[in-house]
Amino acid sequence: MSACGGPKRKVYGLLLGLVSSSLLGNVLMGLGRSVPFWVAAGFFFMFVNPITNGCSQAIWQSKVPPELQGRVFSTRALIARASQPVAMFIAGPLADRVMEPAMMPGGALANAFGWLVGTGPGAGMALIFIAAGIIGASTSLGGFTLNAVRNVEDIIPDHDSISQVAIEIPAETGEQ
Repeated sequence: MSACGGPKRKVYGLLLGLVSSSLLGNVLMGLGRSVPFWVAAGFFFMFVNPITNGCSQAIWQSKVPPELQGRVFSTRALIARASQPVAMFIAGPLADRVMEPAMMPGGALANAFGWLVGTGPGAGMALIFIAAGIIGASTSLGGFTLNAVRNVEDIIPDHDSISQVAIEIPAETGEQ
């Protein structure tokens, strides 16, 4: 990002980065059955992060006026970080109480997905990784179908172009 400035259309870099990190990170992590495979999946997942984060930040910084950026960015970070403990609170019991038992030999999902992730310990968590990757990639690809997301850079004016427009407020005349 520092060397080339990233993609010209930042929203494309953001959405394609999210798709690739979901598929090359989460899905490959779930499909892997060895440490080298998991290392490669982690590398692909983290390799795209600077691009997606840089594109996202560039969009936000160009659209939000500087005097509001502190409030907007802190609220955005709060929402993003508040979802992490919720996800962990859900994922742990989901893995331990639902998915792992379902992926044991003879479990409810073992016949349907055993060919993909195997059966036994870790297979339920692997299926969660794959599902999260597919959901993340689908959601990101869905962004391309929504005009408001795909064209956000064109629809919302940059803050510097807004500040150049004179806003005229009619003077109060005292007449009723």
